[in-house]
Amino acid sequence: MANAEHGPAEEPRWLDPDETRAWLALWSMMTWLPTRLDAQLRQDSGLTHPEYHALSQISMAPDRTVRLSELATVSNMTLSHLSRVVSRLERAGWVRRAPDPDDGRYTLASLTDEGWATVRDAAPGHVEAVRRYVFDALSPEQVRVLGEAAQAIVDRVNPPGIARA
Repeated sequence: MANAEHGPAEEPRWLDPDETRAWLALWSMMTWLPTRLDAQLRQDSGLTHPEYHALSQISMAPDRTVRLSELATVSNMTLSHLSRVVSRLERAGWVRRAPDPDDGRYTLASLTDEGWATVRDAAPGHVEAVRRYVFDALSPEQVRVLGEAAQAIVDRVNPPGIARA
């Protein structure tokens, strides 16, 4: 079918059998891995995966403090989703929000001592789950290839101006 604006319609670039297998495996991984990691965190720490990820990203920032806009980027969350997550963390006493003294247009999220203890206590179980579900299933060469392949995909889907993983 022709389209006056775009010329003749092109045949879709169908996936070949290897691409289909890879895509279905990737789709299953994107669906099931976060579910398994979330279940482990909820069971062991009472945290959701987004809560843990936000806490861990703040814990790795200098002085355990980060701008919410930067946290949204490194946590792969919209500002509205992050705001809901940080509100829960704040109510739990794990995070404190304050205006950025260097630029009042920004808000900082800082880990409290209780928040630091929470993320520190949750980390070993989470890392073990990541090892069990991901790295224990792979050879060192597969880990290297997975990292390269995942980064190539991230480079394609990351919006412009977003830092690489």
